[in-house]
Amino acid sequence: MSAKAEFAAGLVSVVTPVYNGERYLARLLDSVLAQTWGQVEMILVDDGSQDATLEIAEAYRERFRARGFDYRVVTGPHQNASAAINLGLPWVRGEFLIWPDSDDALEPESVRVRAEFLQSHPQYQCVRSLMRCWDEAGRSLPVWENLGDLKEERLFFPVLEGQTFVCCGCYMLRTRALFDLYPRRRIPEYEVGQNFQMLLPVLYRWPCPTIPEALYHVCVRADSHSRRLRNREEEIARSAGFERLIDELTAVIGIRDREELRRIQLWKAVQRYKLARRYKQNLRALGALLAIARFGGIRSGWFQERLERRFHR
Repeated sequence: MSAKAEFAAGLVSVVTPVYNGERYLARLLDSVLAQTWGQVEMILVDDGSQDATLEIAEAYRERFRARGFDYRVVTGPHQNASAAINLGLPWVRGEFLIWPDSDDALEPESVRVRAEFLQSHPQYQCVRSLMRCWDEAGRSLPVWENLGDLKEERLFFPVLEGQTFVCCGCYMLRTRALFDLYPRRRIPEYEVGQNFQMLLPVLYRWPCPTIPEALYHVCVRADSHSRRLRNREEEIARSAGFERLIDELTAVIGIRDREELRRIQLWKAVQRYKLARRYKQNLRALGALLAIARFGGIRSGWFQERLERRFHR
């Protein structure tokens, strides 16, 4: 299907990459089957799992057929989440798109509330909801991400700078908006940041309101890819990957405004400073501080605040 193809009105496409998800995949699939919205297609991408993930996925075919939901399992070699999403995007037919994590779950009303919002607000290309957090034993946990100003709709910089949450399953996009930005139906492939690839270009171009309901369940796992402990080399490589990703997304979006470009460079310098401080790399920290000053950190108060903490304890 080409990027200019018509999308099925009202259909919500659910694209989920999964790798070695035998312990929790059924929870997500059960939650998709429990949706009160009657138009759903499930596109599950197995990212080269080495456990029983694929067998579990195949076992759900009949249940989805009986529910009247289209169901597709796509397989590929193990790479990363963004590469896996790219295997699923060519199959998307729905007017709306979500991409929940394979270890999370949707509230039964999750799809309906967001799809109805977008149907009744054609001026918006995306919308998000709040989330609840649970551990693997089912115990409720505090929401770990910064919620930020929930009335703010211009979310590109709040998401980039960590001032609000980026929880992937909370967002719903109009599919055409995403594919207008990615006409080849491929997001940039990196080991990091698949949610940045999906969200930041859309959030830069269009406002995104927040529905103040918790419609998504996040399973907080100590062994998840985003939370596992990394050594110094892995952290440095991860940070460098994010910088390259943001540079590519800046080009995809076509950002030209000098103030916005300055703010992006400042964000990158701050990330380098934090990493250098964590590993006591004083020369790198100094270089990052100089970059922070060059890109306006002094004006923003960030630079002065850190210096006062460092030297006036």
